[in-house]
Amino acid sequence: MENLLTIQKFKCSVSSVLNKDTKQHGKQFLYDEQDDTAWSSSEGSPQYIHIEFEELQTISAFSFQFQGGFAAKDAKIEIQSGDAADTKTSYEQPFYAEDINAVQTFQLKETQTNVKRIKFIFSSSTDFFGRIIVYILRIFK
Repeated sequence: MENLLTIQKFKCSVSSVLNKDTKQHGKQFLYDEQDDTAWSSSEGSPQYIHIEFEELQTISAFSFQFQGGFAAKDAKIEIQSGDAADTKTSYEQPFYAEDINAVQTFQLKETQTNVKRIKFIFSSSTDFFGRIIVYILRIFK
């Protein structure tokens, strides 16, 4: 499976960055494919990751590698299809990550086509303060 974040153009935004230190903990580390870098959120819930593709995509699965102790506890993916700026969420699915360091892959119940935007929402975290740490994010066709 090919990771769309390595072959497609997209914009990424996140809810927060630990101590506002984007050089050490910024969103760019979500998709740099390096094992020793990570996005780290600030304290508080919810946290989110928002991806907007330049061109419409087909999505069937995604992977996360959380840091154990800082994993998503209550999480969902929201997908917006089509090109309109006011597009409503067309697909939503909860996912349940384990509180481990391993890469975890989640299949969508239905492959989504014409995907413009994806939002991962972490309503709670295994961390007492609500922080999330992600080493790897991958999105698959």
